[in-house]
Amino acid sequence: MASTKKPTIEYSKQSLRNAKEIVAYLRLRFTENEVAKFYKALDDFEKVISSYPGLYPESRKKKIRRAVLSRVLSVYYLYNNNTISIIAIFDNRWDESQKVK
Repeated sequence: MASTKKPTIEYSKQSLRNAKEIVAYLRLRFTENEVAKFYKALDDFEKVISSYPGLYPESRKKKIRRAVLSRVLSVYYLYNNNTISIIAIFDNRWDESQKVK
């Protein structure tokens, strides 16, 4: 059986900033349980896209994919040359003007 190489997953500086902001928001407004759920959702997302990088729909203009992980969490990423680049992570409860266009 031929083994397929899993893509590399990279987080941009923006996505890391987004994650820190979301964690700070969750700690301020909710409990550590919600922070743990956030990290679990990202971990589960990484497992899924490493096996199925084209699973989520791609935008027509910029070729960015949007993964809705939950009612309140979305991740934007690109998939090129066996690399998955996480561009941004958004809490969907936030203002629409902060989202990737």
